[in-house]
Amino acid sequence: MRRLVKIIATLALVLVIAAAGFIGIASLTEYRPKAEESVSVNGSGTLAKPDPGSELTLVTFNIGYGGLGKAQDFFMDGGDMVRPNRKADVESNLDGIQAALKELPADVYFIQEADSSSHRSYNIDEVTRIATDLGGTSAYAPNFKSMFTPYPWPPIGKVDSGLVTVTGLKAAQATRLALPVPFKWPVRLFNLKRCLLVERVPTADGKELVLVNLHLEAYEDGTGRAEQMAQLVSLLKDEYAAGNYVIAGGDFNQSFPGADYPEVSRNWVPGEFDQKALPSGWTVANDPKTPTSRLNDAPWDGKNQLFGIDGFITSPNVEVKAVQTVDEDFEFSDHNPVKLTVVLGN
Repeated sequence: MRRLVKIIATLALVLVIAAAGFIGIASLTEYRPKAEESVSVNGSGTLAKPDPGSELTLVTFNIGYGGLGKAQDFFMDGGDMVRPNRKADVESNLDGIQAALKELPADVYFIQEADSSSHRSYNIDEVTRIATDLGGTSAYAPNFKSMFTPYPWPPIGKVDSGLVTVTGLKAAQATRLALPVPFKWPVRLFNLKRCLLVERVPTADGKELVLVNLHLEAYEDGTGRAEQMAQLVSLLKDEYAAGNYVIAGGDFNQSFPGADYPEVSRNWVPGEFDQKALPSGWTVANDPKTPTSRLNDAPWDGKNQLFGIDGFITSPNVEVKAVQTVDEDFEFSDHNPVKLTVVLGN
């Protein structure tokens, strides 16, 4: 008996030392982005500088890292899966996502949850694949980098994922702006470090078109998302005060006005978009007639909880002509793309 107790005690000690060593390594290698970092703009834009009166089309699409098509669920939403069962499933989802984007010709694409090199998507370089397919310039800003995320089981593993902005416009500069992180150590080590991907396009009247790609907090009590939203609004107001045209778009993880869908599950509930947080004259551009996302507590069967959490915000000098959620029936992603048409004002 004493021998058994000694063996158990030794094994417990080994496990404690191993866990401590793993946390130590994770702390040393933690992704620690600066508050503001320059981002490379790859490729070359071919479109002329937009001027007042120019009509532009933008598309935002959370692609769910190619791992959240109709046949998949997700453990954080109450499902079971960490990643698709086969690499071929990710490839099939990506093929469908790329086809959907090609059927939506746009001047600007805001893409969220694009993996650069992640275990969950079988290390497919989705960023390069999508940017190359769409053409123009591309910029990538990571918002989830982890050497090894140890949960659940089997674990998520290595993650390098983030935001991609692709445009035919001649972007002069791109910047990653860090958003507040609501998680504390050690959970912070293996969680998202969200950001805004800000791209600047010179306009013919000497101003700038400021494009803001975003994906706000999802799995927390709402405090972090509120802080992130406050930082976003501050940026938008500053850019408009400087005389620029401003368009922000992406996955807000907040229900937009009018996007009310029957409740069938509370495994995950988005925040509520507060229009009062925006100054007078700003436009919240969303399409409440068609849901933009679905809950991943089970594979898609038409009965999952639906949400309207993807859309755009435009400054008073940007006129919204049309906004439409394109119903892809969640075939290849747990989100539908949203298409926006605007005209730059005077």
